[in-house]
Amino acid sequence: MNILEARAVTKRFGGLLAVSKFDIIVQERSISSVIGPNGAGKTTFFNCVTGFYKPEEGDILFLEQTICGMSSDRITSRGISRTYQNIRLFANMTAMENILVGQHARLQTNLLDVLIHTPRFIKEEASSREEAKRLLNYVGLEGRGDTLARNLPYGDQRRLEIARALASKPRLILLDEPTAGMNPRETTETMALIRRLRDDLDITILLIEHDMRVVMGISDVISVMDFGQKIAEGAPKEIQQNPQVIEAYLGRGMAAGIDH
Repeated sequence: MNILEARAVTKRFGGLLAVSKFDIIVQERSISSVIGPNGAGKTTFFNCVTGFYKPEEGDILFLEQTICGMSSDRITSRGISRTYQNIRLFANMTAMENILVGQHARLQTNLLDVLIHTPRFIKEEASSREEAKRLLNYVGLEGRGDTLARNLPYGDQRRLEIARALASKPRLILLDEPTAGMNPRETTETMALIRRLRDDLDITILLIEHDMRVVMGISDVISVMDFGQKIAEGAPKEIQQNPQVIEAYLGRGMAAGIDH
């Protein structure tokens, strides 16, 4: 089943064509990657999917329903969540509080419930905290719930972002450079976590990543962008050997070194 389908998505900023007639089909329970040089349009496309930008042309379907033009919060409530290239945690809030914020799209209580502490609010608050604790444990941050986000090591902050994305109970998560800035051990742990999201939780993953060993190691399908357009798509081996991709992005030395 196709969980996400982009059809000829085009996004312009003035005279700049950031994304041009971009197509992609993401199968449910797959790990798919979008790669390409800096400025290729990858994050712009993610922003179109998650409602930060509205494409001038084309359509984006989630579970066979268009989401083009929807607000970010509506798209989140439909079942799409994301992380960011640059960490966007609430630095002065605890790890627990960051995850509670991520649960907002799924909460049922209203302002009156909060103000007068109705039984519904008390029950949902307790349930939310229990779920946040479970998510912290799942991503490897057990016992860190009371730590301010800014005081967590870099790799733990990345994991906290994933936990916050999980808090909205998504069916699809978009990860924007999830291993950027990580050391080799952290990168390996994050690759394992991404696989577990798919294998344990049945979550579909679409990621942007510059580390080719990560991309080739976990992806089912790779789409390659250059100057806003898709220039290639296929399994890791196909992409590694594609002459157009090698010329535009990988470079012959990098392509040859992926097997080592």
